[in-house]
Amino acid sequence: MVIWRTLHGMSPYKGRSICDSCRRQLSWYENIPVVSFLVLRGKCRTCKKKIDWSYPLVEFVTGLLFLWWATLGFAFFQLTQSPLTYLQPLFWLVVGTVLIIIFFADVLYGIIPDFAVIVLGVLSVVYRLVLISSGIMQGEDFVNSVWVGLGVGIFYLTLFLLTKGKGMGFGDVKLSFVLGFLLGFPEGLVGTYFGFVLGGLFAGLLLLLKKRKFGQTIPFGPFMIIGVLVGLLWGDWVWFEYLKFLGW
Repeated sequence: MVIWRTLHGMSPYKGRSICDSCRRQLSWYENIPVVSFLVLRGKCRTCKKKIDWSYPLVEFVTGLLFLWWATLGFAFFQLTQSPLTYLQPLFWLVVGTVLIIIFFADVLYGIIPDFAVIVLGVLSVVYRLVLISSGIMQGEDFVNSVWVGLGVGIFYLTLFLLTKGKGMGFGDVKLSFVLGFLLGFPEGLVGTYFGFVLGGLFAGLLLLLKKRKFGQTIPFGPFMIIGVLVGLLWGDWVWFEYLKFLGW
């Protein structure tokens, strides 16, 4: 709902849900995530037009995020120091929700919403300032996060300028700054590497299959977000294993 309304110039906070086709206002029992789609057999109750597959998919993925957070994620992100005992897991839950919005907005419409990038950036800055004020993070760590964000952003900006916007959009550049800052060092570097490689491999596959031509853009935001997950969950391990491989 947030994705569709925002990208169609509507407020996600006002008005009841409607059918995309006949514009009829939906009843509450037609809005139960996933369940309503299955009960209605993927069609509007009135006009019988097919409901886009993206609705149940986004609902299902969001449900998985909340289920993972409730069973494993809360403990994974939890800090013992109050008030971050609850604030840190909540922060990452909100971040995950925003990343879902960005992921599917780019897949479905080829657009990375500016409001989502801004929300993610503001949350990241506030979060790190809270960590510093609580003594959990040092000022040096904040500076390192800024440098990672700038480094990643400049990398994508350079690619954007060299290709003259062909292959990726400027939305990817703006998002890269924020994601680099969000993850910091070394997670941001690991996440950027994996996201870039995955995106490059996917683009190469599309070219081989003749699904895309040189100069055509692909939704790159989803691969950046997959890189975020890799960096967040395994970034430290990958980085130290890489240094060990180099003999450092």
